[in-house]
Amino acid sequence: MAGPRARIRLDFAPDCAVGPGKIALLEGIVRTGSLSAAARSLGMSYRRGWLLVHSLNEGFRQPLVALNAGGRDGGGASLTPLGAAMLARYRRFERKVDRLADKDFAAFAKASRAATVPAKGRPAVRSIRSRMPRSR
Repeated sequence: MAGPRARIRLDFAPDCAVGPGKIALLEGIVRTGSLSAAARSLGMSYRRGWLLVHSLNEGFRQPLVALNAGGRDGGGASLTPLGAAMLARYRRFERKVDRLADKDFAAFAKASRAATVPAKGRPAVRSIRSRMPRSR
């Protein structure tokens, strides 16, 4: 990770929130054209994905996701213009917040324990072992 990152959740009303999980699901729908495939790609059940989409669609005056019933010809899902606008605006806002976090918290990022861990996420064990006495 290059610097600190914020996880953003926007609360529009008590029962209407948009955060990383719902945004990832919207991106999955764009990528796959299917709610079930999008949910599966995120490791969630179809029911969980459906509940998240339902909460998005109920939380706004217009739906964010258009769902087509399955069947012999298959179903599908796609973002409405409002859903596409929400996705784009959320990601743009997220980039702005990340730039602010980089600027305002750079000193803390350098002082964090994560700053001493190599990129692969493993501690630098080799340097510790090189200073240990060899056993015979």
